[in-house]
Amino acid sequence: MIAYGGGGVGILGGILAVEGLWARRSVGPPMSEPPAAAGRYIAPGADAEAAPLSLALLGDSSAAGLGVTSAVETPGAQLALGLSTVSRRPVRLHSVAAIGARSSHVGEQVTATLRRQAHPDVAVIIIGANDVTHLCSITSSAEQLTSAIRRLRGAGARVVVATCPDLGTIEPIPQPLRALARSYGRRLAATQTVASVEAGARAVSLGDLLGPQFAERPREMFSPDRFHPSAAGYAAAAGALLPSVVASLGLTTPGGAGETPAAEVLPVREAAVEAARDPGLEVMRGTVAGRERGPKGRFAALRHRPARRTAS
Repeated sequence: MIAYGGGGVGILGGILAVEGLWARRSVGPPMSEPPAAAGRYIAPGADAEAAPLSLALLGDSSAAGLGVTSAVETPGAQLALGLSTVSRRPVRLHSVAAIGARSSHVGEQVTATLRRQAHPDVAVIIIGANDVTHLCSITSSAEQLTSAIRRLRGAGARVVVATCPDLGTIEPIPQPLRALARSYGRRLAATQTVASVEAGARAVSLGDLLGPQFAERPREMFSPDRFHPSAAGYAAAAGALLPSVVASLGLTTPGGAGETPAAEVLPVREAAVEAARDPGLEVMRGTVAGRERGPKGRFAALRHRPARRTAS
């Protein structure tokens, strides 16, 4: 069972105090500011005269694309181009993602987003890594994420949440801190999944989906600082998120395929645990015999969505 809480923070914090400086010195050279990715994107074959879809991107440095030098290599641009390919319409990307952002900052980002675009079609939130490194309360992080999702949903946006990444793949973090950070991050990711589904969003576990790729090919998937993804790493993340973004808008793939059938419907807390064990699962609201809730709470549908190629 997943429980909101911050147990283990004392142990992790003690090790962090001893080994944190060593880890920071082991990370590669500081990265420059990520390229500005906001703007209008149109894929080859899309109708340039069609009304653009509005895509809002919120979150931390990984959402902003820290570690790459070209705007098209950022996850926001990759998602926008992929969405333009499927919808055959232009996509207007509004990005408010910021270096160092934690769940406590997402509320401010929602305000900035809705000031720029009152009714975005879809919003993607990538958050969690800094909550782990700053030892934030899992309960508070979940509550802050829930509030942000509800505000976006209230503005008419579909919402897709990329939960906390797998910090266990980051080699400069020494053991046993790396193992504890991985465990803490997975607990946060599972709790984010529950919070997202309860608030009406779709949750995608990038940590469990991308962890093996990053662990097996670190030089290719990480940028020079050995902490943030490279262009290949961001492309993999965007490819994992794009099917859920497309499905949230009710769009069909170029081949005509619509919504992927649910692999299973479980109580949401059990679904969150299952998603942590099975790479590539998306979790969203589900029903059983027309009912949204059962004795164990809200039902959630789990779906396997093969990653899609975004921009080349």
